[in-house]
Amino acid sequence: MGTFIGHVVPSLAFTLLGLWHTINTTKSYKLHGPSNFTSAAWFPFPKIRRLELYLLLVFSLLAIAFNLLLDDHHHGHHPLLSSLEHASMFLHLVIFAAAAFAADLSPSPEAWASLVGALSASAFGQELFLLRFHSADHAGLEGHYHWLLQVIVAASFAATVASVGMPSSFVVAIIRSATITCQGLWLAVMGCVLWVPRLLPEGCYASAASAADRLGAVQCPTEDAARRVTAVANLQFSWMVAGVSILTTSLSLRPEGKRMEYRQLQPRGGSGGESDESLKQGHSSV
Repeated sequence: MGTFIGHVVPSLAFTLLGLWHTINTTKSYKLHGPSNFTSAAWFPFPKIRRLELYLLLVFSLLAIAFNLLLDDHHHGHHPLLSSLEHASMFLHLVIFAAAAFAADLSPSPEAWASLVGALSASAFGQELFLLRFHSADHAGLEGHYHWLLQVIVAASFAATVASVGMPSSFVVAIIRSATITCQGLWLAVMGCVLWVPRLLPEGCYASAASAADRLGAVQCPTEDAARRVTAVANLQFSWMVAGVSILTTSLSLRPEGKRMEYRQLQPRGGSGGESDESLKQGHSSV
């Protein structure tokens, strides 16, 4: 994944997945209400029910193949180990998607909801574990961007674990969806800042790729430049979280249009004619 494409393609997948979950979580909450809401690890498409699982399986298998067969194994301090670590992250997504697919084929999919949720949490937990103890030993600006990515993945892991224990909590479910979106957007920021030469921070330069290079993809030779780019990275992270928060809140509070509501009005008199007119049709906006 140590390339622009290796960051941007997963970025697109995570961003779309996070938005898809955010939209469907809010729809489910508005449809069922606070008392009947239940979070879900995946959501069916209108015509192709398991399309999300199909896409997740295909994308993860292709990512594994790319990391093992097509990735540049001459980059980094332990190139083959690094590729295996990236492939292992996607392996756990394959396990989750396959289990969710099998559970949905069973006579009682709801009975396996907790297991599927636990496997989803396991996928995020393994992602965090492999990022935290990455053999590539990211340092400098690249290391700081990866540390901020770990913060997002830790939030995804915590929210997913909480959703297994509290499936009726809308707050936990929407936070989980928002953190998935954040993962995708932050991967895009990393790909652009670290791997597009013309977008490199001022005062920094791209390091030469070699087996002994442990300084990261971008080097900032002066202490002042290093402090400035770190502060810029923190601002980018904060602004991204703010943007996702605004978007998530807007989707959650968005009116759903007009809903037809029926109510029975008390008759004013005792005549049967007035009782027949007591059912009135009203409209209210949600």
